[in-house]
Amino acid sequence: MNLLNAPLNTQVKFSSVENIPALLAKLNQYGLYQGDSLRVVRAAPLGGPLLVQVNGREIALGREIAEKIIVEIE
Repeated sequence: MNLLNAPLNTQVKFSSVENIPALLAKLNQYGLYQGDSLRVVRAAPLGGPLLVQVNGREIALGREIAEKIIVEIE
């Protein structure tokens, strides 16, 4: 399942990204690494970003990026 489809307030594990190396590098710059536990805190209406909690902080991710992040429910 991708992060965009993850239920709100459910703990998920970041397992991979679609085959886009530059995206993985960008997520690493945000402090988001494969194997991290995530939780979607909020989804903005009208196609806005997702607010994701990871490692004690919150990151806003656009829906196009969230759709490319593959997660597993923990």
